Amino acid sequence: MLARRDPKTGLMRSTGRVIMVTLTAAAALTYIRYVRPWQLTWGALPEEVSRRLPGDDLVPNPTFNATRAITIAAPPERIWPWLVQAGLTRGGWYSYDILDNLGRPSARRIIPELQNLGVGDIVPMSPDGKHGLPVHAMEPPTSMVWGTPGDTSWTWQLDPVAGNSTRLISRVRFRYRWSPPALASSVLVEFGDIWMMRRMLFNIRERAETVPLQPGPGRPPAW
Repeated sequence: MLARRDPKTGLMRSTGRVIMVTLTAAAALTYIRYVRPWQLTWGALPEEVSRRLPGDDLVPNPTFNATRAITIAAPPERIWPWLVQAGLTRGGWYSYDILDNLGRPSARRIIPELQNLGVGDIVPMSPDGKHGLPVHAMEPPTSMVWGTPGDTSWTWQLDPVAGNSTRLISRVRFRYRWSPPALASSVLVEFGDIWMMRRMLFNIRERAETVPLQPGPGRPPAW
C-alpha cells in the first residue's frame, strides 16, 4: 500500500493508521491482562472468588462474572436491612445517586416499611419501580439472590468473621447480548459496574458501622 501524505498535517496517512491500530491493540491487551482481572475481583480473596455461592446456577456460563468484597466492622444483622431496602424508588443504591437513583439521596436510615422484601418481589431498577431483578432466594441474614435465570444473577453473601465483623461479598453474573439494542448495557456493565459497586460497598460499610438500628418498640426484625 502506498502511503499518502495528508495535505493538512503533512503526516503519512498509512503511518497514522498503523499507529492507531497499534495503540488500540495495546490498550485492549492491557485491559484484558491487568485491568479486567482487577475489576472483576476487587476486594475479594482468592477463596471468595473461587467458591460457589447461592445463585451461581442461575447463570451457568456467564460472560461477566464479578466477585467483589469488603470487610465491615458490624455483624450481618446490622448490614442486612440496608440490602433489603435497596433499589430505585426504595432506599436507593448507596452509590452515585445522580447516576443510579434519579438524583435522590440514598437512604441514611433503616426504613421499616421497606423491610418486608420477599422471594418473588422485584428489586426495582426503573423509575416506575416496576422493572428490575426478582428476588430469587433469601436466607436472612446470610445470603440474598436477585436474578433472572439464564441472564443475570446478583448475590449478596454475609460471612461473619473475627471481631464481630462481616465479609460482605457481592457476585454479579451476566450474559452479554450482542444485539444493537442490548450492546450499550453490556458495555456499561463491563466498564462501569466496578465503579458503582465500589462506591456502593463503601457506603454500605459506612452506614452499617455508624448508623444504629432502631426498629422501634414492639417491631420485630424484618426476617
